[in-house]
Amino acid sequence: MDDAERARVEELDRQYRLGEAPARRRVEQAVLGSDYGATSYTTLPQATELAERLQLGPGGLLLDLGTGSGWPGLYLAVVSGCRVVLADQPVEGLRVARQRAMEDGVAERCGLVRASGVLLPFRSQVFDAITHTDVLC
Repeated sequence: MDDAERARVEELDRQYRLGEAPARRRVEQAVLGSDYGATSYTTLPQATELAERLQLGPGGLLLDLGTGSGWPGLYLAVVSGCRVVLADQPVEGLRVARQRAMEDGVAERCGLVRASGVLLPFRSQVFDAITHTDVLC
């Protein structure tokens, strides 16, 4: 990881810590319809549509790339019953996601990995679906 990438990850870590503040969660709930401490722009209706289009169910395996604090990957696991792997680089986001997975009752169906989308540590064709909301913005 070069200096610029390291600085970006550190700034995202800071944002995830700020995202845990109750006032910020209330704003997120009002604007997006979720309260995951997200740095995402994906709304609840968009995440619900994504769940419908992916047609995941129990036994399915989803990779949420650039997951941040787990939105919408954890939500998709909750509503579909699928298993989910949350992948991102900022450790703070993954910490928040792990806590939320426990709160949402999906921790046993959730794996977390610190990884970049450039070099993923998975074999090909392992996942039934991959999401990457807000990664490219």
